[in-house]
Amino acid sequence: MEDILEVRWHGRGGQGAKTAANLLAEAASAAGQYIQAFPEYGPERMGAPVASFNRIASRAIRIRSAVEEPDVVVVLDATLIHSVDVTKGLPEDGAIVVNTDKDPEKIRAELDLQGRHVYTVDANSIAMDTIGRPIPNTPMLGAVVRATEMLEYESFLSIMKQELEKKFGSRPEIVEGNIQAIQRAYEEVRSE
Repeated sequence: MEDILEVRWHGRGGQGAKTAANLLAEAASAAGQYIQAFPEYGPERMGAPVASFNRIASRAIRIRSAVEEPDVVVVLDATLIHSVDVTKGLPEDGAIVVNTDKDPEKIRAELDLQGRHVYTVDANSIAMDTIGRPIPNTPMLGAVVRATEMLEYESFLSIMKQELEKKFGSRPEIVEGNIQAIQRAYEEVRSE
């Protein structure tokens, strides 16, 4: 892992961008990393574009600003690539992970990207199959871990199960559905 890994999440209100950033931070922290997870606040409402951020490092993080040059961009809603500059600040060696049924080559062309690593996964379909609702945040966590290898997969999965049990302990079917969503996205992510 580089000195500090910065992640910017793009989604719409209600898709779980803030929750995904928090879960990724919890997993990284449990793996011994220093972390930050925070949303960008504004006039959020259900369906409006939102952003959340992570910083993950092997040393204390002293930066207290928004993530302007992310190493990884995660797009929970592919319609945002036409209305928000999701690649703003993404370096040539950065990665973008998009929730879509399209191939990475198609997303590269739509974004007119040179360089960068492009990954896609149909997180909405995975979420419908495993959770019963089109909330893409947990499947996208699996895709991000696969695309970046920022955390060891089995450890990440174990931590996610613990975190989900804290939140949904009385509803094991939700925990199991989310774990299945993470596993499927990890396996089904496509790259170019």
